[in-house]
Amino acid sequence: MIRLLIADDHPVVRAGLAGLLSDEPGFDVVGEAADGGEATALAAELRPDVVLMDLRMPRIDGVAATSRIVAARGDAAVPRVLILTTYESDDQILAAIEAGASGYLLKAAPREEIVAGIRSVAAGQSALSPSVAVRLVERMRHPEPAASALTPREIDVLRLVAAGHGNKRIAVELGIGESTVKTHLLRVYDKLGVDSRTRAVTLALERGVLGGGGSAER
Repeated sequence: MIRLLIADDHPVVRAGLAGLLSDEPGFDVVGEAADGGEATALAAELRPDVVLMDLRMPRIDGVAATSRIVAARGDAAVPRVLILTTYESDDQILAAIEAGASGYLLKAAPREEIVAGIRSVAAGQSALSPSVAVRLVERMRHPEPAASALTPREIDVLRLVAAGHGNKRIAVELGIGESTVKTHLLRVYDKLGVDSRTRAVTLALERGVLGGGGSAER
């Protein structure tokens, strides 16, 4: 019997997955979590074989929760994590895999693909949606530059975000309007394939974008 923990912030999605998988022979849904923090706690408490992890959740996202769960892998009973999400940007895929996820499937995938993916991950193998596998191969063949084409001013804004400043303080520091700060941040999010300040800073630090001094452009 494969014991499953479902982590998704949408109750309807959790209920749908629980119903779908409970009807599958050999599956036992032992718990549900509404965010990454709850998923981490329940993974330690319930010891499921596989955690189905959404990416975008409040408080602690799926990537951070995956990293925390996998960090305890010295224990053979630590569950394996299978990302099940609607998002498939290159950066999100890489972040999840680097965090230790054993697979990455899309919610739009056929039931048979999701079931087969769970069984593969539970057996110690990996599972990737075909489109995700293609993106990973292309990313390896054509890696992006470290700065991901961010402009000097966008890096300035991101550096101040990393220092903990809000948009109003950033606007004062750079001598620009607050609306311009928001525009720069939206462009940064788009270029990095993220949707939050925290993830943008984390990814920029990982790529070395924020290393060195600030831009001279003012």
